[in-house]
Amino acid sequence: WVQEEAPDVLCLQETKCAVSAVPAEVRALPGLPHQFWSSAKDRPGYSGVGLLAKTEPLNVTYGIGDPEHDVDGRVVTAEFPSLFVVSAYVPNAGRGLVRLEPRQRFDAAFLSFLRGLDRRKPVLLCGDLNVAHAEIDLCHPRANRASPGFTPQEREGFSRLLAAGFVDSFRHLYPEVRGAFTFWTYLGGARARNVGWRLDYAVLSQRLLGALCDSKIRNTVAGSDHCPITALLAV
Repeated sequence: WVQEEAPDVLCLQETKCAVSAVPAEVRALPGLPHQFWSSAKDRPGYSGVGLLAKTEPLNVTYGIGDPEHDVDGRVVTAEFPSLFVVSAYVPNAGRGLVRLEPRQRFDAAFLSFLRGLDRRKPVLLCGDLNVAHAEIDLCHPRANRASPGFTPQEREGFSRLLAAGFVDSFRHLYPEVRGAFTFWTYLGGARARNVGWRLDYAVLSQRLLGALCDSKIRNTVAGSDHCPITALLAV
């Protein structure tokens, strides 16, 4: 699928893979020779992100400058001539919301980081943001008001991101489309019945809207409990 899609930049989340353990077939992906990986320190099989690019970035950074969260390997940022591309895997609030407070701290620190980037040049944020922002973004909103990914606190965190000058590219283009999900639990045949959540986003700086051509959910692509999304920009 990656070869068919032929992206200029491929962002991967929850890789659960140390840099030294990246599979050879990923290392050898045609057209994506510039690869940057981040994994959780001293926690094998946890978190992790990757960013693979067709052309070499001007600069690459890891983390958001917050020691509490940077040990988990959740963010890689590549600077290109016209924009920053950020691959991010936002923390889950956890069963019983046991990690909701750390998640809220991450949201605040991450927003500060993104605003700092945006002051320098436009930003395209791609990743598993672990939140369904509005009721339209999950199949059963009423039953999930206290579930991780749909608490008022997490939804407000995403609203603050939008209020800071960033745009949810899919909802900007398709504000009323229902059933547009990117994650389905493996339980109960949820994917076949499209009982899902939209947790994966391409979020961009307001001033990139003129370059936005489309924002797609590739929901027929199998291989994970998430499906890929594609942002198409003319930059």
